[in-house]
Amino acid sequence: MKLSVNREQLLRPLQLVTGAVERRQTLPVLANILIKADEQGIALTGTDLEVELVARFPAQVISEVGSTTVPAKKFLDICKSLPEGADIELAESGDRLVLRSGRSRFNLATLPAAEFPNIEEWNSICEVSLSQLELKKLIDSTSFSMANQDVRYYLNGMLFDLDGEVLRSVATDGHRLALATVPVNISEGLPLQCIVPRKGVLELQRLIGTEEQIITLQIGENHLRASVEGFMFTCKLVDGKFPDYQRVLPRGGDKILIADRAVVRDALARAAILSNEKFRGVRFNLDPAELKITANNPEQEEAEEVVEVQYADQSLEMGFNVSYLLDVLNVVNGEQIKMTLADANSSALVEDAASDHAMYVVMPMRL
Repeated sequence: MKLSVNREQLLRPLQLVTGAVERRQTLPVLANILIKADEQGIALTGTDLEVELVARFPAQVISEVGSTTVPAKKFLDICKSLPEGADIELAESGDRLVLRSGRSRFNLATLPAAEFPNIEEWNSICEVSLSQLELKKLIDSTSFSMANQDVRYYLNGMLFDLDGEVLRSVATDGHRLALATVPVNISEGLPLQCIVPRKGVLELQRLIGTEEQIITLQIGENHLRASVEGFMFTCKLVDGKFPDYQRVLPRGGDKILIADRAVVRDALARAAILSNEKFRGVRFNLDPAELKITANNPEQEEAEEVVEVQYADQSLEMGFNVSYLLDVLNVVNGEQIKMTLADANSSALVEDAASDHAMYVVMPMRL
């Protein structure tokens, strides 16, 4: 293999592909990325056996076709450290890859391309098309609620629920739940649910941009694949049953609170400073047209914030984890939020007052 490529052409694909590589791996070849040069150009592949990312782009010159694997992080660090606009020459020499750029030269150890694992062939049972902007909005609206290393492994990811002509993303860690909806073009094979693992969600989030360009999701029995702008992302799905999120959505809440999102968020952020560092609890005291937020900690320090709100029901006192509320208020885009409440022991439903794109359920705390 022998080729020449510009640093800028190589850098973004290399950064994205390296993200799929697992640093703590059992197989040495999984710390490497696969470089393949053929008549169509260059293909870079990174995988941790759960997530695979392939990037394709043209080369300036390909003198010899071939393939090999090199240590992902070292290769990326070398390319990042070269000056902008530099031309990079790659040439395979025995069990080494020689990288030259200007007066710099690097010898990288390689492993045979034949040792590099490929995600096995699979068939898609459903295809979904939507814009990158819509998919990014869908993931950004819910990803913060995913569990992290929970023993209930099916919570360590995001549910994609296809039904009718909508795609819903749902994430929960057992204490809060986030749900967002977007209209899509769907092929046959509905209704369908699949759980995308946490790492797959985060890598997909990094890959997609904010353009209106269409991205296609292919969903199979055990895999999900996304194709966009010369990149092909594939990940294994979590084999498990996601909780029935429809049963978690609060029903029968009759107390409506409408407030300025930024004002409430800033008040919560200030009150959080003096909350208990372990439990992060804040108390809501709701009265007509007024919300009082209080927090205290074991050092007997106290914070109190009073916010004007639209509320015309009876007085109510509730406790919440302030971090969960702040996470929600940081992803809601509208100027006003709407909270639907029932009583002190029932979950709160939080929404953008002007949009039904997403809804958030936050469980109360006993303080």
